Amino acid sequence: MRLFVALLPPHEVLAELEAAVAPLRPGWPGLRWAGQDRWHVTLAFLGEVSEARLDGLRERLGRAASRHQGVQVRIGRGGAFPAAAKARVLCAHIEGEAPALAGLRALAASVAAGARRAGAPPPDEGRRYRPHVTLARSRQPVALSPLVEALSGFSGSAWNAAQVELIRSQTGPQRRYDSVGSWPLRAPR
Repeated sequence: MRLFVALLPPHEVLAELEAAVAPLRPGWPGLRWAGQDRWHVTLAFLGEVSEARLDGLRERLGRAASRHQGVQVRIGRGGAFPAAAKARVLCAHIEGEAPALAGLRALAASVAAGARRAGAPPPDEGRRYRPHVTLARSRQPVALSPLVEALSGFSGSAWNAAQVELIRSQTGPQRRYDSVGSWPLRAPR
């Protein structure tokens, strides 16, 4: 099964982002826009994981979550990967105070280490972690600078990331995400 570990922003926070993104979609029909129901902050993409590894993975993710405090972050300005001039991904960056972002990076590293120990190593482990919400994708590199600029001033409401989710990605014509486990982070001091 295809899995990833993520934080899920609250519905009201996603609604704010939707209000900023919705007017942009009609002008860019060539992009594959992700729906609000699929917006999340990935901590670790795991790819294909066998059912036999699931119990160990759940145990390791629970341990990782219990070691970290929740963090207050917000969805912010637009961005693109690898660069706005030749991008395949349009995103909204996750922003917050420096200690919260450091905590988010530490949580992502801990989740990836737990997955590795459970036999489900993230294929992108070792890459610099850049927390974001993916808004749209393109099969071919495209200049997304106008979209990045249109979202440059976006700053959503702050929210407390308090729970880690293990999510199964169902591919095909009707893409769907299903939570197969969740673990609370420690309450902030």
